[in-house]
Amino acid sequence: MRAPHPLLTAAWFAALLGNVFAQESQLTRAPHGHVLTNVNVWSPDSRWLVYDVRSSDGTFESDRIEQVNADTGEVQVLYRAPTGSACGVVTYHPREPKIVFIHAPEPIAADWTYGASRRRGAVVDLREPGRARPLDAMTYAPPFVPGALRGGTHVHVFSPDGAWVSSTYEDEVLARLGPAESGAVHDLNQRNVAVTVPFAGGVTVPRTHPRNHDGDGFTVVVTRTVNRPRPGSDEIAKAFEEGWVVGPDGRRALAFLGLVTAADGREHAEVFIAELPAELTRGGSEPLAGTAVRRPAPPAGVTQRRLTFTSDRKHPGVALAPRHWLRANPAGDRIAFLMRDDAGIVQLWMIAPAGGVPRQLTRNAAGVASAFTWTADGRAIAHTMDGSVCLTDADTSETRRLTRPDPTTQPQACVVSPDGRRIAFLRPAAGPGGTFSQIWTVPIPFP
Repeated sequence: MRAPHPLLTAAWFAALLGNVFAQESQLTRAPHGHVLTNVNVWSPDSRWLVYDVRSSDGTFESDRIEQVNADTGEVQVLYRAPTGSACGVVTYHPREPKIVFIHAPEPIAADWTYGASRRRGAVVDLREPGRARPLDAMTYAPPFVPGALRGGTHVHVFSPDGAWVSSTYEDEVLARLGPAESGAVHDLNQRNVAVTVPFAGGVTVPRTHPRNHDGDGFTVVVTRTVNRPRPGSDEIAKAFEEGWVVGPDGRRALAFLGLVTAADGREHAEVFIAELPAELTRGGSEPLAGTAVRRPAPPAGVTQRRLTFTSDRKHPGVALAPRHWLRANPAGDRIAFLMRDDAGIVQLWMIAPAGGVPRQLTRNAAGVASAFTWTADGRAIAHTMDGSVCLTDADTSETRRLTRPDPTTQPQACVVSPDGRRIAFLRPAAGPGGTFSQIWTVPIPFP
């Protein structure tokens, strides 16, 4: 491991002048696109950046996972999807040479296309590159099995200790039932948050459907949604954009956005938290595996709480554009999110896992324009603003530009390396084969 970056103190920020920019570097120059996930794209030693080769963030045609050396530009292929399939949205394990990513159906077919409820997680140990293990088990026909879901998972992220994996989830069994009209007796397919934990021997499912498959982990839904939230209540119709929260006692939780219905009938997103027990394999009052008409239920001991109440603000709700994921600082006592101020500008805000009044962090004339990440010491948050890669001090709220404004800087990712020395981001660049999204880095300057 490399030596850690010096602490990002207020004096360090003061040493950075607004008109002094770091020298950004273009790492990749391939005749195809690159997409970075919004977090955990750096190897634990901060030497490599992992990515997929989709043409854009809105497509899913990548046939491989690669990594690029941040010092030399060397590219390594870590996994190739079988012919007729695809893979993407990859993240690193925080301590070990492992990656996790979305795997499309094998093969994609006219009767089984890639989609939110037809995909799974896959893990590659880089000591055995090219060999993918199934993260989560899926069963698309009864009997449903505890520890297996019935749909698709997405944006897989290891917990900070590397033991569990979070993802979002959509249910193929319920999706087939269609919309629920008034008086319907089945649950809707709604996005929820799932967690996969190691399971001795893996989870084996019956072969009652040709697309059923086993998984190495025990996967459960940890959020609770309802078909039609009561106006003014804490009920939600969707749980999404989650991020790990781990407190000093080691207890794990997931902060996420929940789609609520205000008293006036309008929908908006609020910050919620799901506090997780140490054991996730024990069912509660409803089946972990779900039924033919009910979505899988959270395990016993999961507590879901609402943290923000923004219905009465001039601009209610957490900002949904730019798309971002909730991120807690390493200490686990502050959760960052994006929300518009009274002038309509997207700013960084923070709230404690226990709740309370949100604190507005940034007060800039230009809005935060990307997903964001914390530095490993919790002193600052990296994000883009007005085309620049920026760093905002989490205590003083001061924002410093590290790159000159460039309107082509993309919003998907702005990810600090574990050693705190560099930030990775995306920007298109012209080459012999055309203009494609490429990976760039910028150093975090320090005295």
